[in-house]
Formats: sequence, structure tokens, C-alpha cells
Amino acid sequence: QVQLQESGPGLVKPSQTLSLTCTVSAGSITTDGYFWSWIRQPPGKGLEWMGAIGHAGSIWYSPSLKSRTSIARDTSKNQFTLQLTSVTPEDTAVYYCARDGQLVVRDHAQGSWGQGIQVTVSS
Repeated sequence: QVQLQESGPGLVKPSQTLSLTCTVSAGSITTDGYFWSWIRQPPGKGLEWMGAIGHAGSIWYSPSLKSRTSIARDTSKNQFTLQLTSVTPEDTAVYYCARDGQLVVRDHAQGSWGQGIQVTVSS
């Protein structure tokens, strides 16, 4: 069964760039038919899909975050990454990576998820 693990700093200063990596095991990010997503959940709020990269490398972003978000991948390491620029305290959230057959992931019941990583934006 595929496993996903988020990694990165837990604390980022305002105006800086948040960078996270999702390491995938027991499955390849180039396997046809899957999308690899980033999702976040701010405290007290619902899940927010941020964007995804497909098995062939195509990338999609949430319109609300598109101007600040960049998703990429390293197939040699079986990893995909998230960068969010110009962060503010409102970007404080638990960040998840996930795999699903659908592009947009909005529910933990969909696909396979990492355990999540808490990222706090604070000076």
C-alpha cells in the first residue's frame, strides 16, 4: 500500500516561502491514473485543496492560491514538493500530501494521505 510522508520546517516567518516535500514509498509518482495533491487545514477550518501534479508531470492549482503556489517533483527520489510564497499567519495550517484517482481531493476518505505536518507562520 502506498505511503506518503510530509517533511519540512514547522515554523516559517511572515513574508518568507514555505517549502514542503512529500516522500512516496510503495508506489511510484509516475504511475498512470493518479494525481498527487497538496491539501491544508487551517485551525478550526475545513480542508482546502491547494493543487496537484499528475503522473506525467502536468500541474493544476487552486485559483485562490495559484499566484503564490508552486508544485514540482523529483522522479529520481519519488518525491513531490510544495512552495508557498509570501506567507502570512493565515497560512498556518496542517499540510497534507495525498494520492487519488481524482484531481481534487477534499476528504480524508479519498485516496491515500500522509499523516500531515503542522506549519506555523509567526515571527
